[in-house]
Amino acid sequence: MKTLLTLVACVLTVGSFAQTNTLKGKVSSDDPELIKSVTVMIKGTNEGTITDEKGNFWLSTKKALPLTLVFSHVSIVTYEQTVNSPNDIVINLRATVGIEDPIVLAPGRVATRSIQSAITVEKLGTRMIESTPSINPHDALKNLKGVDVITSSLTFTTPSTRGFNGSGSARVNQLMDGMDNQAPGLNFSVGNLVGATSLDVEGIELLPGASSALYGPGGMNGTILVSSKNPFTSQGLSIVGKQGFMNADKSQRPNVTSFTNWAFRYAKAFNDKFAFKVGAEYLKATDWLASDISNYARLGDAGYVRPGTRSTDPNYDGVNVYGDETTIDIKPYIPDPYKQFFPQAKISVSRTGYEEKDIADPIAKNLKLSGALHYKLNNRIEASLAAFWAKGSSVYTGSDRYALKNVNIGQYKLELKSSNWFVRAYTTQEDAGDSYAATTITRYFNEAWKPSAGSAGWYSAYVNEYVTASLTGSNDAAAHTKARAVADQGRPQPGSVQFNQIMDKLKRIPISKGGGLFFDKTNLYMAEGQYNFGNTIPFADVIIGGNLKRFVLNSQGTIFIDTTGKIPINEVGGYVQATKKLLNNKLTLSTSGRLDKNENFKGKFTPRVTALVNVAKDNNIRLSYQTAYRFPTTQQQYIQLQVGSNIWLLGGLPWIVPVVQPKGAPAYVIENGVVTNKVYKYKEFKPETCSSFEIGYKALINQKLLFDVYGYSSKYKDFLGRIGVYQPVNNTIYAIVVNSEKTVNTHGFGFGLDYLVSKNFTATTNFYSDKITNVPTGFIANFNTPEFRFNLGLSSSGFGKDKKWGFAVQYKWQDAFKFENDFANGNIKAFSTLDAQVGYKIVKNAELRIGGTNITNHYYKSGFGNPEVGGLYYTSLRVNIK
Repeated sequence: MKTLLTLVACVLTVGSFAQTNTLKGKVSSDDPELIKSVTVMIKGTNEGTITDEKGNFWLSTKKALPLTLVFSHVSIVTYEQTVNSPNDIVINLRATVGIEDPIVLAPGRVATRSIQSAITVEKLGTRMIESTPSINPHDALKNLKGVDVITSSLTFTTPSTRGFNGSGSARVNQLMDGMDNQAPGLNFSVGNLVGATSLDVEGIELLPGASSALYGPGGMNGTILVSSKNPFTSQGLSIVGKQGFMNADKSQRPNVTSFTNWAFRYAKAFNDKFAFKVGAEYLKATDWLASDISNYARLGDAGYVRPGTRSTDPNYDGVNVYGDETTIDIKPYIPDPYKQFFPQAKISVSRTGYEEKDIADPIAKNLKLSGALHYKLNNRIEASLAAFWAKGSSVYTGSDRYALKNVNIGQYKLELKSSNWFVRAYTTQEDAGDSYAATTITRYFNEAWKPSAGSAGWYSAYVNEYVTASLTGSNDAAAHTKARAVADQGRPQPGSVQFNQIMDKLKRIPISKGGGLFFDKTNLYMAEGQYNFGNTIPFADVIIGGNLKRFVLNSQGTIFIDTTGKIPINEVGGYVQATKKLLNNKLTLSTSGRLDKNENFKGKFTPRVTALVNVAKDNNIRLSYQTAYRFPTTQQQYIQLQVGSNIWLLGGLPWIVPVVQPKGAPAYVIENGVVTNKVYKYKEFKPETCSSFEIGYKALINQKLLFDVYGYSSKYKDFLGRIGVYQPVNNTIYAIVVNSEKTVNTHGFGFGLDYLVSKNFTATTNFYSDKITNVPTGFIANFNTPEFRFNLGLSSSGFGKDKKWGFAVQYKWQDAFKFENDFANGNIKAFSTLDAQVGYKIVKNAELRIGGTNITNHYYKSGFGNPEVGGLYYTSLRVNIK
């Protein structure tokens, strides 16, 4: 670690002593909105900056004059101008008609036009964010090419790419202003609960597929970079209010319910030296309901839907019915004189459960607060101190349906950056609040009301009545019905005083002590730095960087095995990238590599090689070989969680051996729901790796059509998944995280078109496909991706008299697929959605909109065990005061 810090410090020091020249200029325009946030780059290099609120810019370079500067903005076609003097550069811009080719940072950690990126990149720019019908920028990602979104609840949506999706994806990095946006105890981002407010998001960039070479562990299937607005370049007061309704047909809830979403942002700069911003956002709504009552056979990760209902199957276990996971074979409890009348080898009976609407708070809430102080030490160096804090209630599907109640997460960052280097340190502080597991708390609820065991227990009453009814002439089904009615006598009804008293008590007791509360105050600490040598090194443009990361697990035994104290996990990493232009800038080659070490695993090296071939103006072919990896998540390392009467989820580190094989007793592998005679043997637990080849072509034609197509093939080695293992000594099933012994292959393709139909009218479409092959028998891959998806959009930024009207329409369709996760496995039907909004500018700085998502109100489900999502309709008013 000391070596890495020393290396980064040396790099920054060397760069600081290199001689630089500062270009100073100003962008002017008849349109005051056009002069701010203009990207200024030196043509043929990776050096660039953006203009401030007044159009001023400063750009340090080591290149000699004359230079060609490239100016880009969402409202102009890219403009170039050669400059001969470093001072008093004046550029006059005007709004022009053309399709947007956005400036992106994600592909190589330097600013470049998306068409000049050597790897596939997608971006939600400012214009797209402001026009989307989606309720927030995070949800608008679903319209990008290659993206899948899993919805666990209104405020918990998870975007991913190229397969292996789930309600919370540990295979996707999400960075917000450079900060890892994951909840440290989960190792993935908690949907849109945490981060920048909707008014503060400047842009979102997405790298589909393998992307660890520059962004580190977790970037197996994508990296998302969210950028918030800089208070120097985006000043003034913005306020937006959305009021609407959900559950329009009352199929999930007894009444139509309201939706409220308000946000504000204020930023101010003083003397071009000091600037600050503050913001807040609040959302409240009655959430979508998970209400699948299909009968489910729980066999660890090998579970499946089976025939039967509560009235026909005494061992019924509903997917979204909780508490019925408690089950026993009552045959041994039938008195011996009567056993002869019951020829069944086994009579399994489950306890009566409660539906999700009975036990989970239906109200989704989210409060976000943010603020930042920025200070320019000089024209090249800017210091900032930022804080983002959020608190919310939602529902998440993991190994259980978790009611996330009063979760709060804070991220705090100190950063120093220039045009060619940065150093930052930040921390993520997580508190699970009053969150609880639906299955666990409801099973304990049943025990608190009437214990399963004992002479006065629930099963005793059930067996007595079942035997009596059977021997007095009732058929087996009727006997079970009578037995359940007797055993359930006095069962607390949802909402009753007795029900609420028991439930409220259990919500305060940790899982490890017989309640449903899961305690999680896991924290993350990170320090990193980067230096861009630009043209300092003669043979290539070089970037070097490194980081230190530390997790501190703290669940007090409710999730992890940390019953005796906190568990620290340390990681260290570093990367380097070199880029070279050849053949008169017709060919751009880049190579990069990253080395990371987690204290529980061997170090991993991930290289990347790319090539960009310019075949004509604004026509480029891209080729890449990329690699990625992920260390097993903190849960995959240390989880120990009971999810059924005799079913446990376990991590994959060696501590599990004495748990699965007590006193060396053999355990047996489960395949396709059946216990085999294969004896389980522990094997080395490794990081998962991926290698991916990709070819793509992107072209901008006549400033009206942006065309992009790609194809890829990926191989996953040491793939992380779960297997089921049965231990006969304690009659327990363990779902254990393991590495696949075989290589898992995926491949896919996609294409997209953005077309300027006429002035201010843009049409977009994309189609993409992903497929998995070579999955080992009995291995749960959790690919969770439709083979085919399609998006179609049409929007206008202004039409009619004085261009006061605007609209956006977005249609999405996706194919059916099999969904697998720790909670439940099952089929997802094909579905389509239609989102739309229409707006009218009341005055110059105020716009009224009417819109909605899934406006046809055709309910759909994106993940098995997740809620069905219906239509949401809203009216919004946005005011901008400069």
